[in-house]
Amino acid sequence: MIELENVAYSYGGAELFAEVSLAITPGSFHFLTGPSGAGKTTFLKLCYGDLTATAGRVGLFGKDRRDMTRDDVALARRRIGVVHQDCQFLDHLPLAENVALPLSVSGRTAEADGNLNDLLAWVGLAAQARQLPPQLSGGERQRAALARAVIMSPDLIIADEPTGNIDWEMSQRLLTLLVELNRMGKAVMIATHDLNLIRAAKAQVSARVLRLRGARLVAAGAEL
Repeated sequence: MIELENVAYSYGGAELFAEVSLAITPGSFHFLTGPSGAGKTTFLKLCYGDLTATAGRVGLFGKDRRDMTRDDVALARRRIGVVHQDCQFLDHLPLAENVALPLSVSGRTAEADGNLNDLLAWVGLAAQARQLPPQLSGGERQRAALARAVIMSPDLIIADEPTGNIDWEMSQRLLTLLVELNRMGKAVMIATHDLNLIRAAKAQVSARVLRLRGARLVAAGAEL
């Protein structure tokens, strides 16, 4: 699905990372770790086409990112659900309408798809469907962000520090949802600094752990 071949990315004249190669295949589960400033968020943006590599090749579903038009990227993005670190919502819209926004933007309706209510129930937010985002807790907002990311039934879910601002119990609930998606055949890529979360996941699924370190992407050691 997503292929990075000898990818490099420079920012402000400085090389953030280089010689990065990775294939994200259907049904795979990846964790991405590394210290703050290592480039985890930038790496994820390359994977979902929001940035273009400085060097090397990024392939999105068989197409070279450099050769893709804006429409091509938009179509590819429909196959990738992204949970951003900041969980941005439109505060004047109820939760259900926020979750359904990707359908609205693509010209479809939640009613036609018939899965919005089921999706909200799956993430445990059926009772909060009419609440506004400011009324939600941090954990509820993260689960709502996941629901919004998967409402288009993407092939790949990318999550950037999805448990960074919630407690351990809620982190476990979110992880359970991501593991369920993976068992349904979805590929999952999670950027996190939480080693306990990684250990908990590895007890449930076969997860590959990668680390950005010294401007390179390396396999994490057995300590995880």
